[in-house]
Amino acid sequence: MLGSKSLLIRDEAEMRALGASLIASAGAGTVITLQGELGTGKTTLVRGALHDCGVSGGVRSPTYTLVEFYPLQEMSIAHFDLYRLSDPEELEYLGYRDYLNPETLCFIEWPEQAQGYLQGVDLEIRLAYDSAGRRVEFQAKTSIGQEIIDRLDTGQFQDTSSNF
Repeated sequence: MLGSKSLLIRDEAEMRALGASLIASAGAGTVITLQGELGTGKTTLVRGALHDCGVSGGVRSPTYTLVEFYPLQEMSIAHFDLYRLSDPEELEYLGYRDYLNPETLCFIEWPEQAQGYLQGVDLEIRLAYDSAGRRVEFQAKTSIGQEIIDRLDTGQFQDTSSNF
């Protein structure tokens, strides 16, 4: 049975730490979607993951480029931001399917903009505002997603899974 986990993230440093924990639990070939309102920390989470993989310098949201590709030593990471996608079919023009391969981990922000076109999602992450910070909910969509949740080191974060 596929499960979920919910965490309370108190600040930007914790969100980056969660990204680092996430990338340590995930691997190449994984597809992770990130949903949430503007400013909830989607890009900050990806930034933490990329910095943990050794990407130095600024990691920006690919709002205008729609995808940023990071070829790394152990795997590649594709970071999509579909906020400006006007038609889900535009994913084909981006070469979306080319990124779905065993060597690339894909982070996809605003997946709802491509409803019906995204396939093979392993893990959905929903971020929401909370009076104490951000609530982050993980939902496994495949056995790979469940393995990521099971391996995720969440000891430094407040687990709120029982509140759902």
